[in-house]
Amino acid sequence: MVKDTKLYDFLGVPPTASESQLKSAYKKGALKYHPDKNADNPDAAEKFKELSHAYEILSDPQKRQVYDQFGEEGLENGGGGGGMNAEDLFSQFFGGGGAFGGMFGGGMREQGPKKARTIHHVHKVNLEDIYRGKVSKLALQKSVICAGCDGRGGKEGAVKECSGCNGSGMKTMMRQMGPMIQRFQTVCPDCNGEGEIIKDKDRCKKCNGKKTVVERKVLHVHVDKGVRDGHKIEFRGEGDQMPGVLPGDVVFEIEQKPHPRFQRKNDDLFYQAEIDLLTALAGGTIHIEHLDDRWLTVNIAPGDVIVPDAIKVIAGQGMPSFRHHDYGNLYIKFDVKFPEKDQLQNLELLEQVLPPRMQQIQPPPDAMVEDFELEGVDGSEGSQARAHGAAGSAMDEDDEDVPPGAERVQCASQ
Repeated sequence: MVKDTKLYDFLGVPPTASESQLKSAYKKGALKYHPDKNADNPDAAEKFKELSHAYEILSDPQKRQVYDQFGEEGLENGGGGGGMNAEDLFSQFFGGGGAFGGMFGGGMREQGPKKARTIHHVHKVNLEDIYRGKVSKLALQKSVICAGCDGRGGKEGAVKECSGCNGSGMKTMMRQMGPMIQRFQTVCPDCNGEGEIIKDKDRCKKCNGKKTVVERKVLHVHVDKGVRDGHKIEFRGEGDQMPGVLPGDVVFEIEQKPHPRFQRKNDDLFYQAEIDLLTALAGGTIHIEHLDDRWLTVNIAPGDVIVPDAIKVIAGQGMPSFRHHDYGNLYIKFDVKFPEKDQLQNLELLEQVLPPRMQQIQPPPDAMVEDFELEGVDGSEGSQARAHGAAGSAMDEDDEDVPPGAERVQCASQ
């Protein structure tokens, strides 16, 4: 009497199924539900994994015995769970590639040669260099195959395959735990996981038997105009080297540094300009130092009133588009500085040049009237918070009167 029949159910066989029945059921199901044959059916991939998992357990007599007695819980508690993944099992069972690979249009997973690890670096670049483009010389440390021993680790013929692990570097151990048998892998103590045995006297003097040495390499990293934050520049085959595997790659990821004058959003630039009240009302000129050492002279026409937080645009003066020939826009947000009280003179002249005062609501003749003077709000946090809170509540109530698109303009300038 088996404790759990779920794995048998996956294969569609009874718990008394023979080894040949298990193999036949797996072969039939794997051919039917293989992902390469069911590209439009995501459920098939899950079914394929379930079939492979079930067969991998039940085809092993020891694992099957543990499963029959204790279920999958027994396997998880040290009875020999794990194993190869579904694709590896499939390739081992059918042989992989060849005519069977052609059955699925060559879509089966290709193992391919092994490859050394990829070296990742962050390359911080300022906005000026992204605007103009730049070639950076960056040095890195990488492992290269030792020239003294051609990557053998020692004298020719002195390197022997470890007999304790057959060159794998790992040993499979078995341990009895009550009614269960636990199988686990551990680093081979004979070769310390290297898979090879080299006598100390025969080790390469240049790499001390490690087969590789550390070398300094300088790469020329081309930062193209307009690249964006997070863009990756890849150097194939320039990474670490190891015997018997393909060289790894080097990947530089662009990180844009903050800029003191400009903010960037995609291909657009945002700039905050401070002007006085006279320039805001009567016009004038401001100068902006651009990212390529040019100075932009921006003319504000007389009478073209600039209100506080107004946003204007200069088309085509933003960032260059990556690998294109067009440019984004430069948006200018104006901060209008009003004069201090002691800076105001001849206020009566304003009556002559400015539009008439707005008509204010007048109290009725019989109303009781009191006179008040405005006072400034003190600088304490509590007073400021109450003032901002009251103003914010009033603005929230009037949100329906905000012109369409005003919110979007404010967000774009931040």
